Amino acid sequence: MKTLFFLFFIIMSLLLACNQNYIPKPPGYFRIELPKREYQTYNHKCPYTFDYPTYYKAIKSEQANAEPCWLNLDFPKFKAKIHLSYKNVSGNVNELLEECRTLAYKHDIKADAINEILYSDSINKVYGILYEIKGNVASNIQFYVTDSIKHFLRGALYFEVIPNKDSLAPVIDFIEQDISHLVETLRWK
Repeated sequence: MKTLFFLFFIIMSLLLACNQNYIPKPPGYFRIELPKREYQTYNHKCPYTFDYPTYYKAIKSEQANAEPCWLNLDFPKFKAKIHLSYKNVSGNVNELLEECRTLAYKHDIKADAINEILYSDSINKVYGILYEIKGNVASNIQFYVTDSIKHFLRGALYFEVIPNKDSLAPVIDFIEQDISHLVETLRWK
């Protein structure tokens, strides 16, 4: 009798245990707490001014070939930097535009898509393009703004982490709004 009960218990356990299909869970990512937006004005000796969030640190570029008005907006919480490089336009605006386009499309090999968003503010003479570069690329957002006559400002977003489009997506979307605000508030001096 004990043997029969034991066999019945084992058979029922096997039948009931095999009822569900196992489905592996997708990888999860930590919840990202995004800061509240408050803005401050960048207004130094450079020929431009703009508003940027208070959670960024504006630091003069320390690259070896950096020009006087090159700037990094450092976002330490997310290990992100927006590199800004300013150039005077002296009849070379087409070369500068093509250089920006080339730098953005160098990511084409790894990019899932590259979207171009045009920006035009004729009142303040600020015109440009923002490149949204989708995928596991080194720089997900690049942009330039110019007045086509005297001023040219190029920007690129970089993370100091290995790119992973799924885990970085909320941060990239958040920073893209910061960059849009920067472009919208940019004024030439």
